[in-house]
Amino acid sequence: MPRLFAVCYTQIMTPPESTNETSLRDTAALLRWYVDMGVDETIGEVPVDRFAAAAEQKAKMHAAAPAPRAAGRETQGYFPPAADSPRAPPSAKGQGLLSPDTSIADAKALAAQAGSIEDLHAALAGFDGCPLKKTAKNLVLSDGNPAAHVMLIGEAPGADEDRQGKPFVGRSGQLLDRILAAIGLDRASEDPATSAFISNTIFWRPPGNRKPTAAETETCLPFILRAIDLADPKIIVCLGATPMQRLCNTTEGILRSRGKWRSAQVNGHEVPLMPTLHPAYLLRQPAQKGLCWRDMLDVKKKLDELE
Repeated sequence: MPRLFAVCYTQIMTPPESTNETSLRDTAALLRWYVDMGVDETIGEVPVDRFAAAAEQKAKMHAAAPAPRAAGRETQGYFPPAADSPRAPPSAKGQGLLSPDTSIADAKALAAQAGSIEDLHAALAGFDGCPLKKTAKNLVLSDGNPAAHVMLIGEAPGADEDRQGKPFVGRSGQLLDRILAAIGLDRASEDPATSAFISNTIFWRPPGNRKPTAAETETCLPFILRAIDLADPKIIVCLGATPMQRLCNTTEGILRSRGKWRSAQVNGHEVPLMPTLHPAYLLRQPAQKGLCWRDMLDVKKKLDELE
């Protein structure tokens, strides 16, 4: 029984000798009013000044704080962390982590040694410089025909891709297959002229499908550049802003950049590049499909010119 009910019930059932019938009715009426107002328990016998309590706690914390050091480098605002300080970062070596510069250097060395897409896959499988690898289920490198004249590059794997280990196999992948079919391409085709090769800028799924960080994309960049070099496509189609920004070294948004031919510099030679909207974006914004359709018609036209 809530405390207020217990108090009032006791007063009604066991009233003091001086209590008359009128006071009992008043107590019962007060109880009904409390119930109607939603009150079902008492907080305390006396009010509590929460502001005073907070001020007292703050004063105690201030009194317990260590006095600032008066000499040496501390006078310049520098306080070296104690050995057991909780703010001291863990040792990168002890935690198996690599610095960004080391990770990028290792990525470049491993990518340069790959002589095929299969070698590149094996190199990525043994690469520990991207922290996304620790949270993903599978490595997602590529799908389709590496000899295809068209190479499509997306942003990062989603949940379906992470489970299957292939890029663009979920709802956005199904839409991409329909887009490719509309211009006569099929990722399953063995004919380079009618097939497609598909990859991503990031090869492991970011947790919660969040946008990859700049450090993550920079770390994976040597591998996607090597994949382009090995596939040697005639045209690159960037699906979304991330691959376009990395390959073209720009910060422009995809809505401003889409539909405009650019060039990707890959190992000393230029590859025509078309930025367009990501299929996942088109699923959220179906009205924008017409923009992607125009871009893919331009891709088809360019392919015909290069044949």
